Amino acid sequence: MKPFINLEENIGKVVGHRQPPKDAFAAGMGLQKLTVRLGEEFGQRLVPKGVYRFRSHEEADAWMWKMLARRRKKASAS
Repeated sequence: MKPFINLEENIGKVVGHRQPPKDAFAAGMGLQKLTVRLGEEFGQRLVPKGVYRFRSHEEADAWMWKMLARRRKKASAS
């Protein structure tokens, strides 16, 4: 059986390198703060709180798109 990949091929060029964050905890907290601000702006969470179980990734993806596309209550002006 022949290999699918040419193991003798030399890779000519690599474009771009991802640099891991210097402080992963600070990066995670920044994302958490963004999520909280978005929830405050929209007047509710992007996804309702809870534990969800799905039969497949496709079912989970469909549910997530449905949650993101649903109408949201407008935040009340205080």
